[in-house]
Amino acid sequence: MARLDDSEIDERLEGLDGWTRDGDSIVKEYKCDDFKGSVAFVNKVLPVAEGMDHHPDVAISWDTVTLTESTHSEGGLTANDFELASRVDSA
Repeated sequence: MARLDDSEIDERLEGLDGWTRDGDSIVKEYKCDDFKGSVAFVNKVLPVAEGMDHHPDVAISWDTVTLTESTHSEGGLTANDFELASRVDSA
């Protein structure tokens, strides 16, 4: 899958709520009630990511889960990153 150029990235970001660009990645924080809620949220992300065979970087800090999307094999952002972000938001 090909890397997206800056204009494609900007255009796709407009269609996502709360996602921001951080270099060659897109990032979003999800607020959960507590650590248990954060782990439950990650467990909802798991089948979505596995179904696409495309996995975000996940950071849990008690009541916050931060997902970072990038296609490591391409060295930047691809359509898969935006598709996974959209699916996670819908889950």
